Amino acid sequence: MLRGGSALRRGGAPCRALSTGDMFREGTGVSQGCPQTHHIHTPRTPSELGLSLRRLGRTLQAQLPALEPGTGGWVPPGAPQDPRPPEEADVVVVGGGVVGWSVAYWLKALEARRHGMRVLVVERDPTYSRASTVLSAGGIRQQFSLPENIRMSRFSASFLRNINEHLGVPNEPPVDIQFQPSGYLFLASPQDADGLEATVKVQREEGVQVTLLSPTQLKEKFPWIDTEDVAVASYGLEDEGWFDPWTLLTALRRKATSLGVLSCAGEVRGFVTSAEDLMPPQGLDLLSARIKHVHVYMQDSLEYQPVTCAIVVNAAGAWAGELLEAAGLPEALRQPPLPIQPRKRYIFSWHCHDGPGLSCPFLIDTTGAYFRREGIAGNYLGGMSPPEEEEPDPSDLSVDHSYFQDQVWPRLARRVPAFSSLRPGSSWAGYYDHNSFDCNGVVGPHPRLENLLVAAGFSGHGLQHAPAAGRAVAELVLKGRYETLDLSRLGWRRLVQGEPLVEGGVV
Repeated sequence: MLRGGSALRRGGAPCRALSTGDMFREGTGVSQGCPQTHHIHTPRTPSELGLSLRRLGRTLQAQLPALEPGTGGWVPPGAPQDPRPPEEADVVVVGGGVVGWSVAYWLKALEARRHGMRVLVVERDPTYSRASTVLSAGGIRQQFSLPENIRMSRFSASFLRNINEHLGVPNEPPVDIQFQPSGYLFLASPQDADGLEATVKVQREEGVQVTLLSPTQLKEKFPWIDTEDVAVASYGLEDEGWFDPWTLLTALRRKATSLGVLSCAGEVRGFVTSAEDLMPPQGLDLLSARIKHVHVYMQDSLEYQPVTCAIVVNAAGAWAGELLEAAGLPEALRQPPLPIQPRKRYIFSWHCHDGPGLSCPFLIDTTGAYFRREGIAGNYLGGMSPPEEEEPDPSDLSVDHSYFQDQVWPRLARRVPAFSSLRPGSSWAGYYDHNSFDCNGVVGPHPRLENLLVAAGFSGHGLQHAPAAGRAVAELVLKGRYETLDLSRLGWRRLVQGEPLVEGGVV
């Protein structure tokens, strides 16, 4: 490769850079050494011109870096990658959602030596038709009760604000996530008022710009709200709103790929660990082991590719718990189990011609129902998480339209009288990677699998925390410690000790 206008003779001293004139001189042969000095011969016929161009092609080809074994040939930038995974990688990230691609991006962005690490992202749904990322409501807020969640939100807000400094790719259009800075509005009933005020105190201590509104102030600012049974409300003043999830995902993927991250469509269904090297292989009380290989199964095939790896990152979202039940992991190494399961959530859209205007926030009702504006033409979207005993079947993404009719609409119409005459629109379902232990993300190394890290279980706020969580995991891999944000309390220790770290702001 040419750098600074120079080229190196194979086994010899530096020679001068090639000029256009050099490439048309007779006897030019970079593969044998420096160009020899001959009289200048200008092509005069089409055949001479063709010969000169072929020489130019050979010259440039000779200056390309040597291909790695097994690559099969030079691939132009932007060409589709080989659908098969490589036989080895330094880091295998299982899950190509926004968290997985964030981890991959930060690994390459923070590595000490360019192209020093081979990172592979494995995603089983390359169409993203079932991906939690693109099926979410796209919100970002600072209003959490746990300091770690607040800090991740603040980091992510800064990341999104300066997204092109991070994810911009030369000669590509700038990233526009279509951020709508309309703020979150949490309404609290009299019995929940003290809790909301205590949460706002924590948020302010963390530097969040949030204000408390009395029912009178709430009515003055948002006259379309019925304030009956509302004791107090908290309203975010900056770094809150919503954006386009698909744009963030594709921007992370595009930037990571430009930095050298590899990806493949497949599913990790098996592992090979160092426990298999121990004798006897059965009846042994295993304390720890390392993952040596992951088995990546190709789409619609029983064939798999074993990938040798040094680090595995479980960013499989709603299926992160299921991943650790895959073949090859001895039962002793699965303890404690990862309490993350898929939970199906519906999002409904509707039109209301005289509904809230452009000042409409992302409103969280006292009942748990929520909505936000969608565009500027009187369209909205929203939903509500059901009680534990009424969780829908997560085996598919079908939508129960009666849930909007019977549960969501009555609550929203009571809070916003204009919604009494709304016109229902489309609807869809997506997955929460629900952490049944305490509804908080699990971030950090596994207690028994020495080279496995997890970043999952965010219970509905993974999209907004992905930039921060991805950097945190990358710092653990590259530096062995947290540097930007200390997420130690979100690690496995609380699962081992049975001490939940409860987040009061789960929607």
